[in-house]
Amino acid sequence: MSVDTDTVKRVAHLARIKVTDDAAERMTGELNAILGFVEQLDEVNIDGVEPMTSVVEQTMKKRVDGVTDGGYAADVVANAPMTEDNFFMVPKVVE
Repeated sequence: MSVDTDTVKRVAHLARIKVTDDAAERMTGELNAILGFVEQLDEVNIDGVEPMTSVVEQTMKKRVDGVTDGGYAADVVANAPMTEDNFFMVPKVVE
């Protein structure tokens, strides 16, 4: 796959990027080099290779999934102007 100057200008227009003719010529060469590298990646044999999320083997750290009551209700509403039974009280807004 190769990219020409018109394609570069069209993509730049869609991305709302102002590109001069000289810059479009330069970008055409750069994009073709990038696409050439990507085509080389298609030639790599990946049979039997497991998908990875990182190049370093990692195990996800997990916390214990325990149900708690929190125990902080009084601390949460401590600075509220009005509370009742650890709930915020607000004035009625809708009638």
